[in-house]
Amino acid sequence: MPTAKTELLKDLWNETEAAKLADNPLALLRYRSNLLGADLRITNFGGGNTSSKIDMVDPFTGQPTRVLAVKGSGGDIGSIKDSGFALLYLDRLNQLKNIYRGEALEDEMVSFYPLSAFGHNKVAASIDTALHGFLPWDHVDHLHPDWAIAIAASANGERKMREYNKEFNANIIWIPWQRPGFELALMLENGVKENPNANGLILGSHGLFTWGDTQRECYVNSIETIDQMGRFINNHQAKKSTIFGGIETAPAADRQSVAAAILPTLRGICSSNKRQIAHYADHPDALDFAGSAWGKELCALGTSCPDHFLRTRICPMFIDWKPSEGLDTLRTRIAERAVDYRTDYADYYNAWALPDSPKLRDSNPSVVVIPGLGIFGFGKNKKEARITTEFFINAIHVMSGAAALEDGEVANPLSQARRAEHSQHFATAYNYVALPRPEAFKIEYWALEEAKLQRMPPEAEFSRKIVLVVGGGSGIGREVALMLAKRGAHIVVADVNAEAAKEVADEVAKLTSSETVSSVAANLGSSESLAAAIRHTILQFGGIDSIINTAAIFPVGTGPGGRLTDHQWNLTFLVNVTGNYLLAQEAKTIFEEQKLPSTMVLTSSANAVVSKSGSEAYDVSKTALNHLIRELAVGFGGLVRVNGIAPATVVAGSTMFPRDRVMQSLSKYKIAYSESESTEDLRDKLANFYAQRTLTKRPILPKDCAAAIVWLAGEESAKTTGHIIPVDGGLQEAFLR
Repeated sequence: MPTAKTELLKDLWNETEAAKLADNPLALLRYRSNLLGADLRITNFGGGNTSSKIDMVDPFTGQPTRVLAVKGSGGDIGSIKDSGFALLYLDRLNQLKNIYRGEALEDEMVSFYPLSAFGHNKVAASIDTALHGFLPWDHVDHLHPDWAIAIAASANGERKMREYNKEFNANIIWIPWQRPGFELALMLENGVKENPNANGLILGSHGLFTWGDTQRECYVNSIETIDQMGRFINNHQAKKSTIFGGIETAPAADRQSVAAAILPTLRGICSSNKRQIAHYADHPDALDFAGSAWGKELCALGTSCPDHFLRTRICPMFIDWKPSEGLDTLRTRIAERAVDYRTDYADYYNAWALPDSPKLRDSNPSVVVIPGLGIFGFGKNKKEARITTEFFINAIHVMSGAAALEDGEVANPLSQARRAEHSQHFATAYNYVALPRPEAFKIEYWALEEAKLQRMPPEAEFSRKIVLVVGGGSGIGREVALMLAKRGAHIVVADVNAEAAKEVADEVAKLTSSETVSSVAANLGSSESLAAAIRHTILQFGGIDSIINTAAIFPVGTGPGGRLTDHQWNLTFLVNVTGNYLLAQEAKTIFEEQKLPSTMVLTSSANAVVSKSGSEAYDVSKTALNHLIRELAVGFGGLVRVNGIAPATVVAGSTMFPRDRVMQSLSKYKIAYSESESTEDLRDKLANFYAQRTLTKRPILPKDCAAAIVWLAGEESAKTTGHIIPVDGGLQEAFLR
C-alpha cells in the first residue's frame, strides 16, 4: 500500500475499513470520496467530483462491461452515498467524440449522457462527466483546494507551476481556462497524451485533477499533491511582510453588537427579491481581508473558481466604512451601495445575456464585506448562507495565495488565456487573476446550471422564514416549534427554562438539522432578557419574520385564605400583558429595519371573555392582552400583522398544570382519581372533564392551538390582523358578544 507523505493534511485512509469494501468498487469509490470531502482544505462543499472506471455486468448481454461511475450533478463528495454516483457505459461516452460538432455546440452533448446511462441508473450526470471519462486512468479526482486554485489564478501561474514541479519532483501539467464541458474534456485528453508521465494537471482559474491506477493510489496522489501545493504557497507567504497590503481598518471591539444592529438592514436589502437567511463570519481570515488595504479592489475583481461565484455571484458588495463613522453612516452607506450594486449587476447581465439565456435571477448581493465587522453571507436557508460565506472565505485564501506567489514577473499573454487575444479580458490585481465577465456569465447563467436549479425540490412554506418562539420549551410552544420545523422554518426556541428550550431545539434538529434551530433563555418580565433573545436570533439567522409567544403564568394564591399576594398579582400582569408589550417594542426596530412583511402571534385565553371566580388576575390579564393585540395591530400598521389565539383550558403538556394543580382541580370538580396514576393520566381526566363543557366534546390539545398559530404566522392569513381566533372546542360562554 503506498504511503502518503504529507505535512499539512492527514491521511485518513483506514486499510481495514477499505478492505471490507474490496469486493464493491462503487462503495470503495464512495469511501475515497468521503475521505477527500472530510477536509475543506481539500475541496469545498459540493465542489469537484470523483470517479472510477469499473467492470459491471451488462444487463443486456450478461457480460462484464466497462462503466464510468462519477459523482452526480449537484452532489457533495463529503456526504455522497453509493446511490449518488451517475453510471455510464464508458464505450458510449467515448463514441460521443464522433458526433461532437465543436465548442459552439458542446452543450448538446449533455443530452446524450442520459442515453449513455448504465442499467437502471437515473442519477443526473455532471457536466464534468466527460472530463473523467476521457482520462486514461481508472480512478480520477477533480478537486478545488484553495492552494491549487491560488496557483491556477496567479498571473505567473504557469511559471510557478514549473517551479513547483522542480521543487517537488512532480509533473503537473497546465491547461488554460476553458469552461467545464466537452471541449475541456478533449483538452485534458490531449494534454495527457502529450505528457504521458503526468501525475496531475492544473486547470487555469479553476482547479486540480489527479489520478491513480487504484483507489488508494489516487487518494494518496491527491492528498500529497495538495499538501505539497500548500507548503509551496506557505513558503512564499512566509517571505511576505503583510497580507493584502496590510490592515487599514482594525476589527471593531464591539463588532458582534454592531453586526446584530445592522443585520436586519442588510437582510432587508438582500431580500428585496426573495427572503434570505444570513450567516455572519468574523474570524481572522474574514476580518483581515475586510479591513485590508486591498480588500475593496479585490472585491471588485470578483472570484475565480466557477464553484465560488455560482454562490457568491460575480463579486461581493463592499461597504466603504470605518467603525468610527457610526451606525447611522453605515446604514446610509449600505442603502446607497445596494442601489449601485443592483445597477451594476443588471448591467453585467444585460451586457452578456443572449436571447435564450435564463432570466436575471436576483440582482442583490449574496456576500457583503464590511471593514471592521467581517463578512455576511446570504442564502435561501442557513446552510446555503453558511456555505456561501465559506466559499468567499475560500476565495480569500485563493487571493492570498496568489498574492504570496507574486514576484514581479507577469506572463504576457496570461497563461490562463487559451488564445493570446483573450488575455486582455482577464482582470488582475496583485498577481491574482479573476475570470473575465463574459466567461463568468456563461457559467452563472448556463442553461445546464439553470436545469440543475430547476431540478431542486420546491421550497417549504416557511423555508425562508425566521421565527422566534417564546414559551417554546413546553406545551403549545413546543408543538409550534415542531410544526414550523416540518414546514421549513428557521427557529429560535426561547423559554424562561433554558434547559427545556434546549431540549425542544434538539427535537427540532432531529426533524430538520442543527443549522435551522437554536435556543435561548427568555424572561417575559425583563426587557433586557427579551432584547438578548432577539439579538441572539438576529446573529443566528439575520433577522426575524415572526414572533410567537405562548408563555404565560397562572398564579395560585399563597396568601391568607388562598388569596394572591400583591407580588403575585403584579407578576401576572408583568408576564401576561407587559411582557408581550415589551416583546413587541424590542422587535419593532428590527421589523422596521428589515422592511419585510412580518407577523406576531400572541396567546390569549377563553378566560378573557368568561367571567368567573378565583382566577381574576389571569383572566383580567388575558382580557388586557386581547386589547393589546388590537392596539399593536394598529401601531404596526401594514408592516407587521398582529393576531392572537384564545384557547380554552389546555391541560396536556402545560407547565401551568403541574401535578399538584391537576389533583387540586380534580378534587374541586369531584372527579375520582388515585395518587398512583401518572401525571399524564390525571391530566387526561381533567382535560376530558373540561371538554364536556364544549359543543365538540373534545379536549383542546397543544397541537390544535399550534395549528391555529402557524396559520396566523403564515401567508395563508395574509389579510388577517388585529384578531383573536378561539380554539376552545365551541365554548358557548366564550362566544363573542
